[in-house]
Parts: sequence; structure tokens; C-alpha cells
Amino acid sequence: MAATVPLRDCQAWKDARLPLSTTSNEACRLFDATLTQYVKWTNDQGLGGIEGCLSKLKAADPTFAMGHAIANGLVLIGTGSSVRLDKELDAAVKTMVEISKTQPLTHREQLHVSAVETFAKGNFPKACELWEQILQDHPTDMLALKFSHDAYFYLGYQEQMRDSVARVYPFWTPDISLSSYVKGIYSFGLMETNLYDQAKKLAKEALAINPTDAWSVHTVAHIHEMRAEVQEGLEFMQHSEAHWKDSDMLACHNYWHWALYLIEKGEYEAALTIYDDHILPSLRASGAMLDVVDSCSMLYRLQMEGVSVGERWQDVLSVTRKHSRDHILLFNDAHFLMASLGAGDAQTTQELLSTLRDASESPGENCQHLLARDVGLPLCQALVEAQDGSPDRVVELLLPIRYRLVQIGGSNAQRDVFNQLLIHAALNCSSGLHKHVARVPEVPTCLGRRWCPSLSL
Repeated sequence: MAATVPLRDCQAWKDARLPLSTTSNEACRLFDATLTQYVKWTNDQGLGGIEGCLSKLKAADPTFAMGHAIANGLVLIGTGSSVRLDKELDAAVKTMVEISKTQPLTHREQLHVSAVETFAKGNFPKACELWEQILQDHPTDMLALKFSHDAYFYLGYQEQMRDSVARVYPFWTPDISLSSYVKGIYSFGLMETNLYDQAKKLAKEALAINPTDAWSVHTVAHIHEMRAEVQEGLEFMQHSEAHWKDSDMLACHNYWHWALYLIEKGEYEAALTIYDDHILPSLRASGAMLDVVDSCSMLYRLQMEGVSVGERWQDVLSVTRKHSRDHILLFNDAHFLMASLGAGDAQTTQELLSTLRDASESPGENCQHLLARDVGLPLCQALVEAQDGSPDRVVELLLPIRYRLVQIGGSNAQRDVFNQLLIHAALNCSSGLHKHVARVPEVPTCLGRRWCPSLSL
């Protein structure tokens, strides 16, 4: 099994003060290989890809609790399956819990199992608390760091996403495996909390160590987007493309950022070319949720600009339709709805809305279902009203929840599609009161964008 840095066996994990409860050196190395690919956002064929590693990991030690934790955690963190609807995943999580009760695990490992089980129930905040407990005593536990980082992102907990990494960052010395990637993870939290200079400095440090760090490239792309540095962003993506285009789990999203710059410039055909050449092929190949929301968001933004996207919605709907009942993330639901509306599939639209309403009425401890009534359903209804040509109703629905939309997760740049929807609706309202929402003072260079705080919107 080839790798730039030797994969850690049982003793190496002990030496790192992160002992794993297995006697199989192969299981330990495969755990490390899986974790490495997760951090790097790529299926490294030299390591066998994530799925290949997980399959071999299970065979190497079927009762390895942390093997089950990383396998189940990765499926869950991908937000494409839930224990509520996926019986195989539900059984796998229960098996993980049962295995954890049959052997003397370390406290750290027990917390990992509990965190994954809790996340599976939809209680993301509690899962984050458990991962944070791990990081208090084991600040170099990369799995806890990454799982909590992703979960904070889904919750829209921007400060927590930043500070979780900030607390452990000093412990990640250069001799520790994957330490340079922590710079990129930290830089993203800094960027989302508007600390752009510090974020860019860290991301550039990470890229100086490893130019193929696609996540750090992604952070720099965000910074240029948030600063409206369109030309600089385009040049950066063009010059760095060779380094990140093979990062199969994140390349599509980086191309999406590239396309955003082109949309900002009004170069719609060029943006559609990126969609056709990179984003749609990635969606078809992976079906990953990040590729799904990128596809939906891009087509929706182009539609709002008056661009005809032809039959492209049908391609996306073929992927999203089967997720209409998932309701794992409200952020995902809103994007699935864009696809069914864009493709004119009234049945799928109704299925998504009615099952989301049902979930909101019996939320249990699921944080997304708890939020659905006050935020998720109004957002989805606003998308329906926009499709029906009712801009006044869109404003009525979106304006009260505008500053709560961060709670559905995603990045500032991703959620901007909903700000744009509100702006477009306000500009087209028949009500004078609603038109005033879109009133722009004498700041012509801002073009009504959300990063200009002096604007009414």
C-alpha cells in the first residue's frame, strides 16, 4: 500500500497517543488510509480509494470499533443516507454500538461511537459536543476534528467551526501526519467569520506545503468571492487548476466557484461550459450531495439571470428525485426542490413538501426537523412561489427568516442564492412596500450584493 507518509500501524497510533483497540496492524493502516483520503478530499487509487479501504478494513478486523465508526460516520456525514430510510445503514450503526459494548474500548473510542450514533439520530449539536470532548484530551484526533468541522458547517455554527480548530491548532506541529491540512481547515472557519486576511495567510501557507490541497484552494476561492475580487478569483482558479482538478471529491465544487465568477461577469455561456464539462459529469459519476447542490445552485442562479438552461434540470432531477423523502439537511431539501421545480415535476415537488411537513410535526431530537417549521418550510414555499410568479409572496416568506437562513448550514457563498432570490423578488414586486426592500442607495459598485452593509437588503 503506497503512500507519501507511512501509514500508521498499532504501535504508531499508540506513539501518537491515539491508541486503537485492535491487534491488527493492517486494520490500523487501513483506518489511516481512509482518514487520509477523507482529509484530502480524494479517492487515492494508490491507497485503494475510500470504499476499497473500508472493505479491506472490515475484513482485516470485523470487530474493530473505530473501523465501524469511521465507516458509518463517513456515510452519515455525506448526508446522502439516513438511518430513518436506509435499513442497511441503520443496521450498521446498531452493529457498531453492539460491538462497542463487547470490548474494553478507550474512553476516546467510546465517545467516537456515541458521537456517530448521536449524529445518526439527527442531533448534530450533541454529536459536536461529544467530538469536542475528544478534542479536549486528544487535540490531534483528526477524525474528531473533521467530523465536528463538517457537522458545525451543516448547523451554520460558523464561530464554533472556527474556534474548534483554533483551540487545537497549536498542537498540530509539522511532524504530525496531515498537519498542513489543519491550516486549510482552520482557514475556512476564519473565512466564514469574515477574517479574510488571516484566512488567506493560512490557506497560502498550506498550499506552499502542498499545492494539491484542494480544500485550501477552495478557501481562497471563497475569499475572492466574498471580496468581489472576480478577476483575481478567475486567475487564481486558472493558475491552480492543474493542482486540484484530480481531487475527485472537491474538484466539482472548485469548478462551481470558478463558474460563479463567470456569472458575476455576465459570461453565462462560459459558465454553462464549465457546468457541462465538469459539474454535470461529476454529478453523474458520484451522485454526491456536494455535487448535487452545486448543480442545482448553479442552474438556479443562471435562471434568475434570465439564462435558459434547456433540459439540464432533467439530468439533475434523475439524481435528486430519490432523495425527496430524505430530509437529512434543510439545505439539501431546498436544492432538491430547485430541481423538481426547474424540471416541472409537480409530483416530486409535492412529495418533498408534504414529507418535510410531516417530519416537522414529529421532529424528536432531529435538529433539522426541529428547524423545518420556522425556517425550512417557509424557504421551500418561497421557491415554489417564485416558480409560480408571485414575487410579493416570496418577499413575505423570505424577509422574516433572512437572518435565520444561516441555521440551515452551507457557506455564506452557497446561501447567497437565497439572498439573490429575495433581491430578484423584491425588484419585481407589485407592492410598493416590498419594492422599497430592494431600494439601493448611492453605492453603484455594490450592485445590491449582500457584502455591502449599507444596502437596504
